[in-house]
Amino acid sequence: MISGSREKGPIAGIALACAGYACFSLQDAMVKWLVASYEVPEILFMRSLVIVLVAGVLVRYRRHPSIFKSPYRGTVALRAGLMLLAWLLFYNAARYLGLAELTTLYFSAPIIVLILSIFVLKEKVHAGRWIACIGGFIGVTIAANPGYSPNLLPAAMCIVAGFCWAWSTILIRLVSRSETTLTQMYATSLIFGIVCALSFPWTWKTPDASGWVLMLTLGVISTIGQFLLYEGFRYAPASTLAPIEYSGLVWAFVYGYVIWAEIPATNVFAGALLIIASSFLLILWERRMEGAHRKKDEILRRDR
Repeated sequence: MISGSREKGPIAGIALACAGYACFSLQDAMVKWLVASYEVPEILFMRSLVIVLVAGVLVRYRRHPSIFKSPYRGTVALRAGLMLLAWLLFYNAARYLGLAELTTLYFSAPIIVLILSIFVLKEKVHAGRWIACIGGFIGVTIAANPGYSPNLLPAAMCIVAGFCWAWSTILIRLVSRSETTLTQMYATSLIFGIVCALSFPWTWKTPDASGWVLMLTLGVISTIGQFLLYEGFRYAPASTLAPIEYSGLVWAFVYGYVIWAEIPATNVFAGALLIIASSFLLILWERRMEGAHRKKDEILRRDR
């Protein structure tokens, strides 16, 4: 077991995940900006290139063991494939679906994470986690306010993207039991970048000055977001962090207003409040569970 994997408790994991999802929401806003001029594989390649350079230097400096010699190297490759498929499906579905339908369908992912954490990771999912996750999903539905039934194929693409992301999230928790965050970031992004580069004969367009700046900044934001999220899964169960993904929607509204001057409707504010309330409920629940565990440990030590 690596030294960085010692438990700090779910509250630390929740805080790290919240910061990570804030970065990912900014990442999504930047990608939305870039896809108007560049193809998704090119954008993802530049993003992956920055992550590989930063993580690779830090892995070498800290002398972390190579993940390619790890028994989990196959799992890391699988997770990279799942993440790539999720990105491609999600952004292709976005061409046919409105933001409301897209967001609602994709945010089925935390529910899937919760279910998979029971069967794959054998985690015990307490009532507070279920309530927070379901409450967050209801909040997303209220905020998105789907106005009509989406087309079947794009809807299916978005749901599959959510499933792929959910599986990749579970694999993060699994691999984090023995591998460092930086080695995971390096290996996943390296695979990601190689696959995206294969499409260059058909997709590459040399960026202009603003394009280079946006893509490189995207890589930095993504690097920070990945590190924070991976560390969060090191310290908290996947079922605990699943509802925290809903906080990304709140950040999306903030970035939308700051960048595009989008003012959310009343239902958006109502949904955001429910999402925030669900997240606070989760934090209070975990604090209560931590306190109960500490009291139990103190009683056992006194009895000895």
